[in-house]
Amino acid sequence: MTIHGERRRSVGFLEREDESWACFLVTFPADGGRWHGYFSFRPSHSERTEDEVRTTDIFVEASEGEIHHKARGLGRPLLRGLLDSAVHTTVRQNGSREHLRGQFRSLLTQNSVDIAGDWTGAEEAVPHDGEIERLRSLYESYRIDQVSHFICLVDPEDFESAVDVILEGESIDFRTKDRVQFARMVVDHIESLLPLPDFETWARDFLANAEAYRLYAHTLHREGRLP
Repeated sequence: MTIHGERRRSVGFLEREDESWACFLVTFPADGGRWHGYFSFRPSHSERTEDEVRTTDIFVEASEGEIHHKARGLGRPLLRGLLDSAVHTTVRQNGSREHLRGQFRSLLTQNSVDIAGDWTGAEEAVPHDGEIERLRSLYESYRIDQVSHFICLVDPEDFESAVDVILEGESIDFRTKDRVQFARMVVDHIESLLPLPDFETWARDFLANAEAYRLYAHTLHREGRLP
């Protein structure tokens, strides 16, 4: 819920269970001239405020500046503890586990980078038309990214229902060794439904627009948001 007059300041990123979370300090004026503040955390796979988790109001001060001063004194271990607490509280209140969508996004992003490497930096050379194997690796990475992008556009609850249908009732536990096998089944099914180009068509377009592809992958992988 957005509070009238609230202000958000980025605090950086935190790592939790191999996933990156954006951290924000949120402040707002309350009755009586006091200022309140709390931390809000959003997983890197999402741009939706609905996917954020937050602490309770942990600052109540006479001015916004005092909140900023106290917040700067908090170390990363304490912020990670607040993130863990906010996640656990949200899951308990909702009576459900965390959405599968974000876990799939993290797994697919890592898989995409494993296949093609991190080629999105400006210092990295773009392959030419003679590097067929390199182009094939980037093509496989591109296909995975398209599935990841599609998953992020689906409502989390609808995605969980779709996974249940695809796996015929089998559940995915991302803490077990079977997670890759089950996730691959879901990804293969979704990929078969997407109108993706064949390798030759993609390669011609990639070679003609390599920088656009680089920017797309950079936004998806390094910035953790949809292009």
